[in-house]
Amino acid sequence: MVFQRAAMREFAANAAAIFIALFFILVTVVLIRLLSQAAGGRLPGDAVLMLIGFTVLNHTSTLLALTLFMSVLISMGRMYRDSEMVVWFASGLPLRAWIWPVLRFAVPMVAAIAVLSTYLSPWAQSRAQTFRHELEARDDVSRVAPGMFREASSGNRTFFVESVADNSVEVKNVFIASRNEGRMSVIVATKGFVERQPNGDRFAVLLNGRQYDGKPGSADFRVTQFERYAIRIEAREVGMLELTPKITPTAALLALPIPPNLGELSWRIGLPIAALLLSLTAIPLAFVNPRAGSASNMIFAVFLFALYFNALGISQSWIAQSKAHFWVGALGIHIVMLVLLIGLFAYRGAWFVRLFRR
Repeated sequence: MVFQRAAMREFAANAAAIFIALFFILVTVVLIRLLSQAAGGRLPGDAVLMLIGFTVLNHTSTLLALTLFMSVLISMGRMYRDSEMVVWFASGLPLRAWIWPVLRFAVPMVAAIAVLSTYLSPWAQSRAQTFRHELEARDDVSRVAPGMFREASSGNRTFFVESVADNSVEVKNVFIASRNEGRMSVIVATKGFVERQPNGDRFAVLLNGRQYDGKPGSADFRVTQFERYAIRIEAREVGMLELTPKITPTAALLALPIPPNLGELSWRIGLPIAALLLSLTAIPLAFVNPRAGSASNMIFAVFLFALYFNALGISQSWIAQSKAHFWVGALGIHIVMLVLLIGLFAYRGAWFVRLFRR
């Protein structure tokens, strides 16, 4: 039908605009957070782009659910404001006739949300945690970046290199300050590089420099000039990567149905169900009085979305803590939402019937 094709085009146009806006907001927020960590020395600068990709992929399912809900809500609201829905009801068509066009638009997006929540999101979180674990396993010398002060993991040593040589192996103008038992040691060198011994040991080798060693505030210090100075690079010891339910594949969650795994499973399954129910709820929720022009329905819609997803998070926590049975926690909130959906359709349908009878 003509109205279905027009509705699908409007849904798709609004969904594209909303998703692009939400996507750039998410990228901006994640970028600011990761750049602050990189500026503070807690994260290498070359890791920012990779972590942005993993984080955005993890949250894309929620973005799509919100996009689906808002696109249907805005499109239907526009039809109410332009009195197109008045013509619709005057033609004798009920509000529930919009269910099929909305389902045709929503089902592909719900399928994409299901794939993201059950497969891609756990994979992205797993890769992000593995990548962060690999970064923590880096030694202090590997963390050094030209033009930036870097603090060692122990907190008692600070590194600085001015630039990298043309051969990409040596660094120029090295500065190392360390503190041990109240004494301060400062090493400056014109060049430096990393040398690996046959037994696997690694050394930071400094060339043509000086070492100032002494106690701050006293005359007890000495200056040593050297042509070659080697510092052994100690390998960092980090624990094993903890396998949490959030990074566990869905098949593994099903194979081991313990409460924490069931809680995570309820969230992954509940996300596409919530997106589908919200898209249908937007049909009666989009009602706007053309004369009043009130935006109260939009405020209520945003509140309903936040309440629904927070309830999903609470039910996930209850299942993980064995406070609720899996089926009760996983389906209870969706049943409540389904009852609300039916009630809204009945209320809006009866309201318009009474209006046209008058």
